[in-house]
Amino acid sequence: MKFKKSTPQTEAEISEDIQKAFSINEEPTKSKKNLVFLIIGIVAFLGGGACLAVALLSPEKMLSDLTFPTLPSQPTTVDDKVYSDLTGEALSDASLKNSPVYCIQTPNGLDGARPQTGLTDAGVVFEAIAESGITRFAAIYQNPKNAIIGPIRSLRIYYLDWDVPFDCTIVHAGGSQEAVDAVRDYKHLSEDYAYMYRGEYGYHLWNNLFTTPGALAEYSSDYDRQSSNVSGFTRMTPEEASKDRYTSQAEELDITAAADYDTSSLNPEVTTIEFSFNSGDNFSPVFNYNSSTNTYDRSYAYGGIHEVYQCPDENLYGKDPQDYCSTTQVSPSVVIAMIVDEWLSSDGVHEAMTTIGSNTAYIFQNGKAIKGAWKKDSRESQIKFYDASGNEVALVPGQTWISAVPDYGSVDY
Repeated sequence: MKFKKSTPQTEAEISEDIQKAFSINEEPTKSKKNLVFLIIGIVAFLGGGACLAVALLSPEKMLSDLTFPTLPSQPTTVDDKVYSDLTGEALSDASLKNSPVYCIQTPNGLDGARPQTGLTDAGVVFEAIAESGITRFAAIYQNPKNAIIGPIRSLRIYYLDWDVPFDCTIVHAGGSQEAVDAVRDYKHLSEDYAYMYRGEYGYHLWNNLFTTPGALAEYSSDYDRQSSNVSGFTRMTPEEASKDRYTSQAEELDITAAADYDTSSLNPEVTTIEFSFNSGDNFSPVFNYNSSTNTYDRSYAYGGIHEVYQCPDENLYGKDPQDYCSTTQVSPSVVIAMIVDEWLSSDGVHEAMTTIGSNTAYIFQNGKAIKGAWKKDSRESQIKFYDASGNEVALVPGQTWISAVPDYGSVDY
């Protein structure tokens, strides 16, 4: 028998070995006596100086008097699920975890940008004013399924700050001079008709540039950019999120499995959320909590819902989405308002805002509101969210919608 420190035996295993070494009702033979000294060595290993006393005991006495150290408990199950670093959701295939990521700049103006296409496929969406009070999105995709994605518009420097931690290819159509100069240091794809196309959809030329998952995959293969090392947000697992949703209102109940959660009787703390960019009802979003899906249905303050095209999973390169796609409402799982210092940039047209540093944040998930803070240390580092006590907030899995609300705007709930 060999006992190694790196693989400690349990009490039952040691007892079994001793039982095999001795026949308790027989007179010990020479070989059995030799084993006594081996056992004494084991006891010395487990119990230090106790070996001297044990040396004088018979095998029967040893068995009755032996005590064993408490061994660390071993997990009864192993969670072998692989979770997306972008959304926190479980992946069907571990190889999808490092698939290439695309950060696509998407307009939201009233000049033919709506409905956007494929936006419900994005794992994370950043929303901010691009110019003149008009908002624009940086939509982060990994393993997209929607057959058409777009429209694609120009880049701003603050979107670059949000995009970079996802190790994505930044997909855009030009941009402000500051952004165009800075994006050259990163993976990016700007208005390239080898991987994009102009459709007839849109009132104006600048809102009809589209791409597809197939075209993006071809680009990644052509430029050997077939993987991304995503620095995502801190996330709960789906099981942790389910428990958090229930125990927020029933903390004293002994809940042991997700199947035990009865969410039908839960009363959410927050049902309606309103953000104002101080630029009119056409751009100020309203989120209504949907308890049946545990998501937030997005609309606008003027009353219209935020619809986007959802397209079949097939090759629609060169096609117009309104001819092949149906509409659905944007309904993220997490809604966040980041308060930012914002001002008109030196060119007198585009916006400028503080993206590095910290400020107030409002996190909405599981029907709850958490007022705290956001913090970002550098362009390359990911944003972290904290509650009022300074504890980092783990986000529930699913699409996360982050609105950069200017310090002159408002958040109501």
